[in-house]
Amino acid sequence: MNTNIKQKQKRRSPRRRKDKLTVGKVFFRIGVAFLALLISLITALYILLYTVAYGPSESVRNLLVLSALQASATKWVPGLVLPEQTVQEIWDNSFVVNTEEIDIEQYVPPVDENGAVIDEWADYPEGIRYETVNGSTFKAYILLVKDPSRVFVGPTYDYESAAYGVRIFDACEKEGVVAAINAGEYLDTGGGGNGARPMGLTYSKGTCVWNDGYRKTFMGFDKNDRLIVREPLTKAEADELGIRDGVSFQTGNILIEKTADSVKLHYEDGNNGTAQRTAIGQREDGTVILLVTDGRTASSLGATHNDVIDIMVDYGAVSAGMLDGGSSSMMYYKDYYTKYNIDESTLDQYQKQGMINKYKAFTTPRRIPTYFMVRGE
Repeated sequence: MNTNIKQKQKRRSPRRRKDKLTVGKVFFRIGVAFLALLISLITALYILLYTVAYGPSESVRNLLVLSALQASATKWVPGLVLPEQTVQEIWDNSFVVNTEEIDIEQYVPPVDENGAVIDEWADYPEGIRYETVNGSTFKAYILLVKDPSRVFVGPTYDYESAAYGVRIFDACEKEGVVAAINAGEYLDTGGGGNGARPMGLTYSKGTCVWNDGYRKTFMGFDKNDRLIVREPLTKAEADELGIRDGVSFQTGNILIEKTADSVKLHYEDGNNGTAQRTAIGQREDGTVILLVTDGRTASSLGATHNDVIDIMVDYGAVSAGMLDGGSSSMMYYKDYYTKYNIDESTLDQYQKQGMINKYKAFTTPRRIPTYFMVRGE
């Protein structure tokens, strides 16, 4: 009996050895399953993109195309399903400007019930006011700076020989400032630029620190602390205007322009793409408006070109221009959570270092060459 059992066991054992999985087989099967899942996801994504691209809603298609084109890392996506000519037409149409004019007298200071002008700075002895604006697809962060002479372009370093730009925390520490936003354009390939050098005409503290010949929208302060927004501006013109600090960002980014007796709003109705945005503006009384919006999340897609204009108008801007956006959009205000009694436990690691907006990127905050900075009093 025992002999029969042993013989049966011997006959079964070879079959067990044949069925045994090796480590290599396990990894192979996992790899095949992962590959099948990846192919399914790519196919589903392509079908979705194709449906949007050739579906009934042209406005939705244009919104998604423009939103993808706003970010360096996703510029290639529309070309997967749309001809290059169609993508270019959508892009070109987004820069068609529809100008509206407002009588400058419509901008009036806030008054109390007795008609007396309200001192909006009474509770802000530092001369900086922080506010937020909630839109339907974004959250905007606003810094109002009472004295425009405190706003300048930094950090200052040798752009020609630099290997990398400077992160916002290091830049603010280097210059000893209390607030800053990202500023001008820089070379960025697929979201991987090193941010060492600006693109376009750049001034800092009364000196032209960069001039590579690129003709772009220019935004900067003259020696009378007035914000100049021009499309474009040469060095000779800038020197004649007495520019002290300014940067450049792509073409077609004038938002608001002051004329003799009116304010021109440069709406782009075809530009409905949402993105993280940064902009700078100025009121008639000299107050500087620094603006950053969030985006790139399901709960907050981002702001459009026209959204930024509307916010600037609400804050009384008579001149304004769009700055670099996307993963470059950053706003810093030293110890803001202490000044405004914000619960520190609700902040992420970058906000605890002074960044106001939530940084939405797959990397640490970008190294970039220029910031609009605010000196302490």
